[in-house]
Amino acid sequence: MADLLGSILNSMEKPPTVGDKESRRKAREQAARLKKMEEEEKRKKAEFRKKMEKEVSDFIQDSTQQKRKYNPMGKIERSILHDVAEVAGLTSFSFGEDEESRYVMLFKKEFAPSDEELEAYRKGEEWDPKLAEQRRRLKEQAALEEAEAQRSEKSETCPNSNYRDKYSHLIGTSAAKDAAHTLEANRAYGCVPVANKRDTRSIEEAMNEIRAKKRQKREDDTGAQSSCS
Repeated sequence: MADLLGSILNSMEKPPTVGDKESRRKAREQAARLKKMEEEEKRKKAEFRKKMEKEVSDFIQDSTQQKRKYNPMGKIERSILHDVAEVAGLTSFSFGEDEESRYVMLFKKEFAPSDEELEAYRKGEEWDPKLAEQRRRLKEQAALEEAEAQRSEKSETCPNSNYRDKYSHLIGTSAAKDAAHTLEANRAYGCVPVANKRDTRSIEEAMNEIRAKKRQKREDDTGAQSSCS
């Protein structure tokens, strides 16, 4: 019986000490503070979102504005603003090198920024359309001049197939003409022009001449045999 009573008493939870009560009280207070902070953070986000929705709506209705630049803000605020802009059908970008200086810019769809404009904002520069147009024209002019220079260089390096023009700086223009004169027949050296070697006879004339030569040869052979007998 004593052993049974002892086991029951040991299994029962001991009353909390003063230290345990204090720890539990602190834990409850900390949980309450965290919950309150979360609710406060949630409330601030909702208020900020409502404020951004109002500003974005005013921006859309203002026909004189094409874009809007906001002051630097935190990552959470930028995320909320990007979400509001997307829902409203706007284009939004964040610019700034470090986290503290990053800001958001909104653009209406019909006035979406060009690549040059975005590049200027990324560099921390103000966008000037007139200056950008001047730069664009200068780039086009430079590209045309470079292409023309490449074509000129290519034509200079291309070999000249004209013999007279190629060596005129060495032998002169007149000498080049003399060197290219038409070959004339020289009977002393047996040089006959190609035109003189061409057979101008017709086929019938050539066949008649061959038959005559054969007939003459047979007559010569017959005469020779008669003289021998």
